[in-house]
Amino acid sequence: MPNFQLSQDTIPPITVSTTDLVRQRWLDNHFYGLTYSVNYKSYKRLSFIVGGGANQYRGKHFGQLIWMQYATAPKDYRYYDNDAVKTDINVYTKANYDFGAGINAFIDLQYRHVGYSFLGFDNNLQNVQQETNLNFFNPKAGLTVDLPSDQQLYLSVSVAHREPTRDDFTQSTLASRPKAERMIDTELGYKKRWNNAMVGANAYFMYYQNQLVLTGRINDVGAYIRSNIDQSYRAGIELEGAVNIGKKVKFAGNFTFSQNKVIDFAEYIDDYDNGGQIVNQYKSTDISFSPNMVGAATLSYEPVKKLVFSLINKYVSRQYLDNTSNKARSLKGYTTQDLRINYNFSVGAAKDISLILSVNNLLNAKYEPNGYTFSYIYSGQQTTENYYYPQAGINFMGGIGVRF
Repeated sequence: MPNFQLSQDTIPPITVSTTDLVRQRWLDNHFYGLTYSVNYKSYKRLSFIVGGGANQYRGKHFGQLIWMQYATAPKDYRYYDNDAVKTDINVYTKANYDFGAGINAFIDLQYRHVGYSFLGFDNNLQNVQQETNLNFFNPKAGLTVDLPSDQQLYLSVSVAHREPTRDDFTQSTLASRPKAERMIDTELGYKKRWNNAMVGANAYFMYYQNQLVLTGRINDVGAYIRSNIDQSYRAGIELEGAVNIGKKVKFAGNFTFSQNKVIDFAEYIDDYDNGGQIVNQYKSTDISFSPNMVGAATLSYEPVKKLVFSLINKYVSRQYLDNTSNKARSLKGYTTQDLRINYNFSVGAAKDISLILSVNNLLNAKYEPNGYTFSYIYSGQQTTENYYYPQAGINFMGGIGVRF
């Protein structure tokens, strides 16, 4: 066979469908703003504050290709570029009036404007720059009554709103974009104090409209989104107490019992056999990551002045990974103990030096306070996969603080 060489022009082109590459994703943040307030206090019974604030966040979200095995783009090529701007403006007034005889009333009125500018999908599924403006009115009022023998009653009612996050906007169209959350909170409390002890109880009911939760639902651009739940609530009672046992020992604790419910919940599960999603309906289920019982107790001992040993015990009951109240998709309750040693002293110009040593998870408990779950149907069977975030066993932390 005769020898010959192919010229470059005769070599057939090679199509490269995959390549190794190195990319970097960047977030360049700028945040600035101002706050202001004017205080007024009369010599009689009225005092009030008028104030507000304005701030703006500018975030440049971009990605660069810094190396490719088979280069088809220039070095440091920006393969996406998304500038986001969030403007937050609020004005408020707070007033307090002393009626005498231990009766005080307050009112707090706030107007808040939130503006977003972001790269998101329009109804034609084109990625274009968009703007969204939200306006909220957040009122709050309350009454405090001082009773004989160092007792106190208080009642408050408030309305609050929370806007969707940036991802809620960018991963949806105008048709599927979620609404802002609204909460009405009512609280009634009681406190009693003695020379060496105190107890308190606070009952609350938080009613939500359009609470945003993950349901497994896919929106019209194919993204898993948080969806609005029409009605949900949190109701419970918080108990607290503290007592000095002699001059060197102190005990303090708090405990919360609650019910945290979604009135109606629709779960969406991917159906890989037939395509699309199936929907499961639930009534009166637990809100995810909302334990029904949470408690803490601290026993402190001060053998010498300014040296304090504290043993801290914490308890969290079972939590659910989603809103179905399915025990197979939950985090077990857990209890942890921490030891904290704190010593304060002063030297020269340093008015206060604080030395802290913490021994966390003293009994080396194995627990997971967080995780996530998802389900799908494949080959005629539903599979649920749970993932957990285990916490460290016994661990140590030290610190020092200096105040001049």
